[in-house]
Amino acid sequence: MAEKSNVVKEGKLVPYDEWSSYIDSLRKEVSIFAAVKDEKKAVELLRPCFTEAVKSRVPKKKFGIFFSGGVDSTLIAYTCKKFTSDFVCYTVGIEGSKDIEWSTRIAKELRLKHVKKVLTLKEVEVLFGKIAKLLDGEVYNVVNLGVGSVVLAAIELAENDTENDKISTFFGGLGSEEIFAGYKRHEDSKDINEECWQGLKTTWARDFQRDCAIAASRKAEFLTPFLDKGLVIAAMRVSGDLKINKGHKKYILRCLAKDMGLKDEYAFRPKIAAQYGSSFDKAIMKLAKSKGLSHKKEYLDFLKSQ
Repeated sequence: MAEKSNVVKEGKLVPYDEWSSYIDSLRKEVSIFAAVKDEKKAVELLRPCFTEAVKSRVPKKKFGIFFSGGVDSTLIAYTCKKFTSDFVCYTVGIEGSKDIEWSTRIAKELRLKHVKKVLTLKEVEVLFGKIAKLLDGEVYNVVNLGVGSVVLAAIELAENDTENDKISTFFGGLGSEEIFAGYKRHEDSKDINEECWQGLKTTWARDFQRDCAIAASRKAEFLTPFLDKGLVIAAMRVSGDLKINKGHKKYILRCLAKDMGLKDEYAFRPKIAAQYGSSFDKAIMKLAKSKGLSHKKEYLDFLKSQ
């Protein structure tokens, strides 16, 4: 996954030290610029960088997009459509999940090819078991069980999509939360961009190991435009005050999405993490209780014992 983003080399995840040094080198490049504090100038800076980050990754074959209906995946799909129609948006969730609701609505309005699946609790339990076998150590935790299962479910949905066979390459939004300040820890930080830089380093342990394990298990490739070198540099030139602003995390990305043509309600849809938007997090607790367990961590241990 993510060969173009320096995450993977020759099919393998780069060592942490190499990734950390790479981020330090980007930081050095950014340090020569004054922070961009004007909203309009920031959007003008980001627009060509984001467009190129997506365009340069569009494969020559049919591909998929992990599509939650959030600003990241919607903007990726909207931009991809400018260059090709040979892709399918995939969404998974449990009955009543916000991702199913929003993705269906947006895909219809933007005329995107959209394949979705509402999973039963039993189907989610099977997915949890598969993720438990793939992840180990610190990578195996409640968050990665939920997020990883959403990713795996979307890949399996594509594998079983007989109308659009042989899709094994997927665009995803990994990196957006770090370069545009999408987490509460960014909100709580005294220096938003410093937290962004640190988060870019820790995403290696938090996200890359999980996604590489899943991708390798299904012979899939993940495309990560938000980790594009040019886009990371551009985003990190933007003042932290434009990243969390007017009550919105990732404010400047939302402004960019609106500028590029998305409706306000789509550009400013509140962030919902994958495990919550799909309702997979609720499933963990439901399944834990069904086994007579009181805590999610106990359920993780139970899955490992199976």
